[in-house]
Amino acid sequence: MKKPNRPIQLKSNCERGRTVKFYTVGCKVNQYETQSIKEQFAKRGFQEAEDNRPCDIYLVNTCTVTHKADRDSRRFIHKAIRDNPESLVIVTGCYVELDGDKIAKIPGVAHVVKNKDKHRITGLLSNDNQDNELGETGITGFREHSRAFLKIQDGCDNRCSYCRVPLARGASRSRPLNDIRREAKILAENGFKEIVLAGICLGTYGRDLKPQVNLVDAIEAIENIEELRRIRLSSIEAGNISDRLINKMAQSKKLCRHLHIPIQSGDDAILARMNRRYSRAGYLDLINKIKSAISGIAITTDIIVGFPGEKEENFQNTISLIKEILPLRVHIFPYSPRPNTTAVNLKDRVNLDTIKNRVLALQDAANNCSQAYMEQFLGQDMDVLVEERLKESSKFWQGHTHNYIKVRIESSQALKNLIITARLKKISGDSMLADSC
Repeated sequence: MKKPNRPIQLKSNCERGRTVKFYTVGCKVNQYETQSIKEQFAKRGFQEAEDNRPCDIYLVNTCTVTHKADRDSRRFIHKAIRDNPESLVIVTGCYVELDGDKIAKIPGVAHVVKNKDKHRITGLLSNDNQDNELGETGITGFREHSRAFLKIQDGCDNRCSYCRVPLARGASRSRPLNDIRREAKILAENGFKEIVLAGICLGTYGRDLKPQVNLVDAIEAIENIEELRRIRLSSIEAGNISDRLINKMAQSKKLCRHLHIPIQSGDDAILARMNRRYSRAGYLDLINKIKSAISGIAITTDIIVGFPGEKEENFQNTISLIKEILPLRVHIFPYSPRPNTTAVNLKDRVNLDTIKNRVLALQDAANNCSQAYMEQFLGQDMDVLVEERLKESSKFWQGHTHNYIKVRIESSQALKNLIITARLKKISGDSMLADSC
C-alpha cells in the first residue's frame, strides 16, 4: 500500500465533513467487497455520500478483466480527483494488483491498496488493526440492492489464455460453511429475500477446505433459513456443474432455475487456443442434460468475439451453438489483449472492423434467442421479486422471475422488495410486461 501522505481526518471544504463516496468496477465479488468496505467506514462514523457534492474520501474498487475495465477504473479515479482535489483518493482492486505502480503515480491518488488488504482499509489508514478479516465479519446489508451478493469463494486455478484474473486474485480459496450460513441468515433477517452466491470461480467452492465440501453443501447450508426465499448462483464453469448440482436445482424450492455458464466460443479450435477445458459437443451435451432435468431453466452466458485466429468459419460455429442453446441473455466481449497473458503473444489478430461486425451479428442472434426463450412463458403466472421503480416511468416496477426473466409491472402500489405473482403478457425488448394477479 502506498504510504499515507495525509491523515484520514482530512480538512476540506466539504459541507458534510466525514463523507465518503465509492466507485466499483467489475464483478459481483468486487461489489460485495465494496459493501464490506462501506460497512467498515460506517462503523468509524463516516457517512456515505448520496449526491454529487465533494467528499472527504473517495474509494475506487477497480477491475482489470478487459481493457475497458482498466479505462473505466481510471475514469473514476480522475473523476474523484476532479470532484475534490483536496480529498483522500484510495484505489484498490484487481487493476491495482497488477498495475499499482502506474496508479500510484497519478497525481491526487493518496493510497493504493492490494486485494489482500481490502478487508482492513480503514485500519491501515488510521494505523490500527481494528478491522478484522473479511471472512470473519462479512456484510449485514447491500445498499440500494434488492438482492444481496454473498461472496463464498475467491481466486481461480484455471489458466485461460486471455485472462488476468488469476494473476490478480491468486489460487482458489473458500469460506467456511458456518461463516456463509451466519452471514446469509443476517442478510435474510435484514430483509433480503434473494441471495446470490458469488465467487471468482464459484464451482470450485470447497475443494480447499478440510473436510472437503462443494457448492451444493453451501446451498444446503443456507437453504433452510426461513426468511430466505431465493438462492441464485453467479457464473459457474461448465466443468464444475455436477449431477448433484443439477439434481439439487431440479428439486429445490429456493434455488433459482437459472445458470450462467460461460461459453466464450462455440468452436473447438478457438476453445483450445483459449485453454478452455471443454469442447463444443461437451458443452452442448451439458446444456441438453440440464434442460432435460430442469424444466424452464434459463441459460445465460459469456462470449468473446475476435479472439486471435478466429476466422469466419470459427465465428459461425459460435453463432450456430448459440442458436442451439437458446440462451436468455448473452454478454458479448470484444477480445481485449491483456498484459502478461499467453494470448497476448498469439498471432493472427482479428482486425477491429471485423470484430465490430461480428459483435453486431452475434447480438442480433442473441436477441432472437432471448425472444424465443421468453415466448415459452407468455400467458403464464410467475413469481417476480420486485426490485425497483423504473426511472423513466414511475407507473412501472421492475423485477425478475426465478429464471431471470426481467419483468415490468404497472402498479400504483409500492411493490419494492415484494415477491408477487404476475401474468406474463407481452415481450418488450429484453423484458416482459406483466399484470399482477
